[in-house]
Amino acid sequence: MNLPPAAHLYESLAGEIAHMISAGVIKSGERLPSIRKLSSQRDVSLSTVIQAFRVLEDRGLIEVRPQAGFFVRRQALRALPRTSQPSPEPAPVAIDDVRRRLLRDSQSESGVALGPALLDPALYPNQALQRLLASISRREPQLIGSYAFPPGRSELRRQLARRSLEWGGDLDPDELVITSGCIEALHLSLRAVTQPGDVVAIESPAYYGTLHLLEALGLQAMEIPTHPIEGMSVAALELATRSGGVKAVLVVANFGNPLGSLMPDDSKRRMVELLAARQIPLIEDDIYGDFHYGNERPRPLKAFDRSGNVLLCSSFSKILAPGLRVGWVAAGRHQRKIEALKTISTMATPELLQLTLAQFIEGGGFDHHLRRLRRACAAQLHQMHEAVCRHFPAEAKVGLPQGGYVLWVELPQHIDCVQLLQAALVEGISFAPGVLFSSNPEQYRNCLRLCSGIGWSPAVEQAIRRLGELIGLQG
Repeated sequence: MNLPPAAHLYESLAGEIAHMISAGVIKSGERLPSIRKLSSQRDVSLSTVIQAFRVLEDRGLIEVRPQAGFFVRRQALRALPRTSQPSPEPAPVAIDDVRRRLLRDSQSESGVALGPALLDPALYPNQALQRLLASISRREPQLIGSYAFPPGRSELRRQLARRSLEWGGDLDPDELVITSGCIEALHLSLRAVTQPGDVVAIESPAYYGTLHLLEALGLQAMEIPTHPIEGMSVAALELATRSGGVKAVLVVANFGNPLGSLMPDDSKRRMVELLAARQIPLIEDDIYGDFHYGNERPRPLKAFDRSGNVLLCSSFSKILAPGLRVGWVAAGRHQRKIEALKTISTMATPELLQLTLAQFIEGGGFDHHLRRLRRACAAQLHQMHEAVCRHFPAEAKVGLPQGGYVLWVELPQHIDCVQLLQAALVEGISFAPGVLFSSNPEQYRNCLRLCSGIGWSPAVEQAIRRLGELIGLQG
C-alpha cells in the first residue's frame, strides 16, 4: 500500500471519514472513535488525527461536544429552493420608497438581528490590529498626513498578489488598485466598462447592494436564472448575450449573496471563455471567497482569465476589518481606467490602514484569523440551518451553502415575507425579505434571507422558532 506524503496524511484521513459519513457507514449523530483510538487504529500520529478532525469540522461534517468527544453533525435535510426564473427582459433599477424602508427595517441591529449580513465583532482580531496600527503610527507618524495615491501602497498590493497563488492565480501587483471597500471596487469597475442606459447581466436573486449600484449609475439589470447550489446558469447567460445588448456581467461565483451558491470550476471556465470571446467585461465580486468550509479555497473566475477581461473585486471588510474599509480590484486590461477613476472619485485610501493590513498578512496573523473564523462561521451556519429545519413549516425549502454565512429560504407561494417582517419587528426580530433582491418588486415575495453571523445563542434559537410560528399564522 502506497501511503500519501506525511504532509497530506490528515487530508487523506479526513477524506476517508467524509466518504464513510456520506455513504452512511457512520450515521448522523453517531460518535466518532476517540483521537487516541483512531491514531492507534490507523497507525498515524495524534496530530494527524487532530488535523483531520479540524478539516471535517471546517466542512461542517462533525462537531465536538464538551466532555463527550466528536460526533457526526446531524443534517436536517430539506428540498432546495427552486432555480430562479426571472423575466428575460432587461429593466431599469428603481428602488421605491417602500423597499428602501424595508431595507432599513431589515438592517435593524436591535433585538435579534438576522437581517444584516454582518459578523459578531468578537470574531475579528480587533486587538491585534489595534496594536499593529498603533505601532506603525508611532514609527511613521507622517502617514497620518499623507496620501497613498492610486494604485495604492506596493506593500499591500504585493501581499495580495502573493495570496493569489493559493487559488492558482498569478496576479501582478501592478494590476491591483486599492479601493475604499468592495463597493467602491464594484462602482469603479462598472463606471469603467459601462455608460448610463447600458444593460448589465446579474444573478437572480442578487445582492441588494448590487441593485443600488446599478440604480445610482443609471444602468439596466438583466436578471439571469440562478441555481441555489451551482450559481448563475451559463447556458442562460449565453442566450442573453447573443444579441450584443449586454454590455457587462456582474457575478458572485463563490458563495453568492443571498443564495450562498458556489459555481463549479467547469462553469466558471465556460463563463470566462464565453464573455472573452464576445468581448463583454466580466466583473467578479469575490468578497466571500475566503469563507469556504472545504479543504481548499475555491478559485475565482479570475483564475481562468487569459485576456484581462475579468475585473476581480474584493475587500477585507467582511473577513477581517469592516471599519477599515480597504478593498481592491484586479482590473486586468482596465487597470489604467480604474486607476484614473479612483483618482477623481475618492483619490486615495489611507496609507496607514494599507500598511497595517499588509503587515498583518505578512506576519501570518491573517491566516491564523481565517482558520478560527471559518470554524466559527461554519458551526453557526449549520446551527441556523438545523434550527430552520426544526421550526419552519415542512414546505419551506432551504439549501446548506459550502461557505459564507447566509441562508436563503423559499416559503410556500401564499406567504408574504413583507408582512412577516412587520410582524417579526414587533417582537424584536429582523430578517431580509426576498423583495430586496430583485429589480422586480414582486419577485421573491415568499422568500427571505437569514444571516448566521451574529453567533448562536438561545435567543437566536427562540427567534427562529418564533419566525416559524409567525409563518404558520399566515397559513
